[in-house]
Amino acid sequence: MVEGERSNPGRILIAGLGSIGRRHLATVRSVLPDCEVVLLRRPGRPPPDGLGPGIRVLEDPEAALATHPEAAIIANPAPFHVATALPLARAGVPLLVEKPLSDRPEGVDALLAACAETGGVLQVGYCLRFDPSLRAVKEALAADAIGRPLALHIEVGQYLPDWRPGTDYRDGVSARADLGGGVLLELSHEIDYARWLAGEVETVFARTARSGALDIDVEDTADLILDFENGIDANLHMDMLCRPAVRVCRINGTAGTLYWDGIRHESRLFHFDAASWQPLSRPTKRKIDTSAIFKRQFRHFLSAISGKEAAWPDGEDAWRTLEVIRAARESGRTGRKVVV
Repeated sequence: MVEGERSNPGRILIAGLGSIGRRHLATVRSVLPDCEVVLLRRPGRPPPDGLGPGIRVLEDPEAALATHPEAAIIANPAPFHVATALPLARAGVPLLVEKPLSDRPEGVDALLAACAETGGVLQVGYCLRFDPSLRAVKEALAADAIGRPLALHIEVGQYLPDWRPGTDYRDGVSARADLGGGVLLELSHEIDYARWLAGEVETVFARTARSGALDIDVEDTADLILDFENGIDANLHMDMLCRPAVRVCRINGTAGTLYWDGIRHESRLFHFDAASWQPLSRPTKRKIDTSAIFKRQFRHFLSAISGKEAAWPDGEDAWRTLEVIRAARESGRTGRKVVV
């Protein structure tokens, strides 16, 4: 082993066992089948079933820390991310925190400082960056395939009761302000990848609304106008109402257009000289296996733990996405453009 590199963790702590926690558990089991897993759950939750053998379930964060995990995945509701992650960060435990990093920017600085002090890994789960079809768009931009980018047009929407079949959507984190719900946080993937593709956001003008079509206490619709530091602008529509689901991005440039369909995992390029669409990635005829994206993300986390690569996106990166969300909330409340 190269000096400075570490082997894969033999014990991983997973905090939270909702739908995303179970997805992370399945990912760990698939990639590291011999890894010991410790699950941290909120006290009073019903006993989990169908977890398989060799999994310890604890309700006390101190007891979970006392198991000396070699890595941790924070997948409980967003308002609890920082409080759960901070003791682990201070102990130097590598962290994969599910998106968003928190439900607000305030308090995140303590987590970032703890990771900086111990040199601990902090990766945030914006998994769309690991989708090959979206990465193809990023690579095309880097190759100047459409000349100078001018504008992004992004739309994402899915009817909230369809998100987690077999559950009451009103009880889920997406529907509740106290658990960090609302479209801005739940669909913040779009804000993250807009920054990844176009650079840092300078100002935000937003309209947020609760339509009344759903029994929730958070916004189910948001329309954002983002002005980027490099002169690019973006129009971003997000909702919890659309049927069928939609997730698309179009990028207009001086020499062509890029298009991404996140439902079909397809991207393509229209260059003005060719005057026709050319595929950058092709959709599969089989049902898309989204677990593959989570496996790519987790393997990158393992690579960051081993010292082979830097965590990506890291805490600072994800904090800037939270700042855009903060600005969007303020703009939606005041009706004014807000500087990020």
